[in-house]
This record gives sequence, structure tokens and C-alpha cells, in this order.
Amino acid sequence: MDELAKRLGVRLKGAREILATAESCTGGWVAQVVTSAAGSSAWFDRGFVTYSNEAKQELLGVRAETLSAHGSVSEETAREMARGALERSKATVAVSITGVAGPTGGTPEKPVGTVCFAWARDGAVRSETRRFAGDREGIRRQSVILALEGVLRALEGG
Repeated sequence: MDELAKRLGVRLKGAREILATAESCTGGWVAQVVTSAAGSSAWFDRGFVTYSNEAKQELLGVRAETLSAHGSVSEETAREMARGALERSKATVAVSITGVAGPTGGTPEKPVGTVCFAWARDGAVRSETRRFAGDREGIRRQSVILALEGVLRALEGG
């Protein structure tokens, strides 16, 4: 993860881009990983840890209607989280993560390991859902890695 964060930092700095994170199930782990890279103040603005639905609404502007219709673990919520992070920061690119890291909290529709991501940049938002295997830490670790890889893809226009 540290090497990935360093590569991301070089790419962000070179492109004069600024990153913000909006995290739920990872509890700020993405922000911690990227700020462990020396010089991250040049390309990282802020991280939002919005574990509760209320925090998602208050800090990121996620609509109550979205949460009611789709739930906190949904691509719709992840997209609103990423948009909100951009709107409430000086960032030019944002990543959001919301999911069920376990060991409890899963449902038949959204079992433990279900994680939704979104990446926002230049008015475009891309999202995806993954189902990771493993324990709580393993699910969260895989989520952090995918989130950072997704930021790299977003910077490449993907």
C-alpha cells in the first residue's frame, strides 16, 4: 500500500491534482495511507470519515432519499459521497468507499465483503461494487488498495 500511495502521490503532484477521500467502512485508512507518503501535503486536501448515515448527510450532502431508497452500502450513496467530497474541499479528484467489512452487518443482498466505491473528477463519477473475501481487516485492506488503484485510473481518464 505504501508503494501504491507513493506512486499515486507522484502522479497527483505531476498532474497538479488534489485528492480528497470520503470513507465509511475503511474508517480513514485511505487517508492514513496517502498521508504516510512524504510530501502528501502538496496533493492531499482532506479526508472525510462518515461512518454513520447522519455523517454522510451532514458532511457530504448525501440525500436522505438516496439512503432510504438504496441504503448506505450502494453505488448511489458512494457516488454522492464522492461528489460531496469534491464540493466540500479544494480537491480535483475524490474517492469514496462504503461497505460491509464484517464480521456482522451483512444481509443476503449485501453480504459481508460487499464494498461500493466511487471516483469523481472533472464532473464525471465512476462507481463499482466488489465482494471481497476474508476477515474484517482483509476486506478493509483490499478496499484501500482498490480505492487507490481507482484514483490512478481516474487520473488516466479511465
